Amino acid sequence: METTKENRLGVLPVEQLIRQFAVPSIIAMLVGALYNIVDQFFIGRSIGELGNAATNVAFPLTTSCVAVALLFGIGGASSFNLALGRKQKEQAVHYMGNAAVLLFVLGIVLCLVAQIFLVPMLKFFGSPDRVLAYAITYTRITSLGFPFFIYSNGGAHLVRADGTPKYSMLCNLTGALINTILDPIFIFCFGMGMAGAALATIIGQIVAAGMIFQYMLHCKSVTLKPCHLVIRAEYAIHIMSLGLSSFFNQIAMMVVQIVLNNSLTYYGARSVYGDSIPLACAGIISKVAMLYFSIVIGLAQGLQPIAGYNYGAEKYDRVKAVYFRTVRYALTVSSVAFFLFQLFPRQIISVFGDGSEEYFLFAVRYFQIFMFMTFLNGIQPVTATFFTAIGKPVKGIFLSLTRQILFLLPLIVVFPIFLGIDGIMYAGPIADLAAGAAAIGMIAYEMRQITRMQKEGERCKGPGCEKTPGTELDPDCTE
Repeated sequence: METTKENRLGVLPVEQLIRQFAVPSIIAMLVGALYNIVDQFFIGRSIGELGNAATNVAFPLTTSCVAVALLFGIGGASSFNLALGRKQKEQAVHYMGNAAVLLFVLGIVLCLVAQIFLVPMLKFFGSPDRVLAYAITYTRITSLGFPFFIYSNGGAHLVRADGTPKYSMLCNLTGALINTILDPIFIFCFGMGMAGAALATIIGQIVAAGMIFQYMLHCKSVTLKPCHLVIRAEYAIHIMSLGLSSFFNQIAMMVVQIVLNNSLTYYGARSVYGDSIPLACAGIISKVAMLYFSIVIGLAQGLQPIAGYNYGAEKYDRVKAVYFRTVRYALTVSSVAFFLFQLFPRQIISVFGDGSEEYFLFAVRYFQIFMFMTFLNGIQPVTATFFTAIGKPVKGIFLSLTRQILFLLPLIVVFPIFLGIDGIMYAGPIADLAAGAAAIGMIAYEMRQITRMQKEGERCKGPGCEKTPGTELDPDCTE
């Protein structure tokens, strides 16, 4: 049968592939979000407002880890799938090996940076003086887990690209389950507070990383050898070029979060809310929003191997089908989140502990104003990932920067000058609307290009066009 001769990404129904790849990816992303949600829940219940503010201050470092994980995880996975689609198996295995090594090495680098510059970094991230001690305790420990967190997070994309999405999901699910079990034990039973939450987190990350490493020893479609783990510039550059879109999206989020934290602290101190209430509430709300956004990102990541393989194989009908179906699902999820945020903001924030009336007033307004355009947020991440998957990283990078850097960052700097802390809230929906419009314009143009390629048959298919530059095999590393 044909399905035994060709990769299933090119022959199985698109709807079936989306379920197979997106569902495990969604669960894996939700599990990653739960690392932070679980800590936030137990810290809020045990320490309260200052503890919640501390985790928000520390969050830019977590975002930087996710950025590196996506740089080499998404970049490696996209490179791997595009190479397989073009029947370049030896090149594909080099991409996987290089990506796996770079994930762990960069994790060690970030760990060292965090340990050496922790206090000035936390102050730069917007920590008020009375929150700083909590943030130091928490981050000093969690930074030790950065190599494992980055390796497990990014490695999950490589496992998924190899055609084993369920195992990818299982790795992250196991780590989060361990964190969830150990959090209340360390925080309440042992009385370890912030340190207990941090310790539970890194133990779960270490276990998940170990499971990814075990898989890499026995990949499904390729065999990793020591020579594939040697970093080579041509492979590393190609991986990074395809991962830059997702990387810049996370870095943009981190930059905006740092500016946002400082703005919330500064303008909050000049309002009835004080400096810690806006910081604590915004931190909780951003992590709640991560739950729905994780589903959207999971859908986008599920699209990546399907779109990448079929684009490389020139099956353009399937490329278009997977994009439009994924966007439809993402918009549905975003719309559900919009109604929840508008109708039940106080109930959601109450899950993470009690507070003053000013605390709940700010949280409700922040939910209903800042998150007002949530229903549009399914378009941009799916479209940016799609561009990366089809080997057009520049477009993906630009689109990743639109919401955070081009629109939101200037607005949260300028609006509060005239509107005070309310200006920060109104910046959110305006940035979301502008980013959604940019994504729609770019994908409309791209789909016209794909249709033209499909009709005109631009790609050479003759016997003299089989070989592409850079596909020579390593003489010391052949199958």
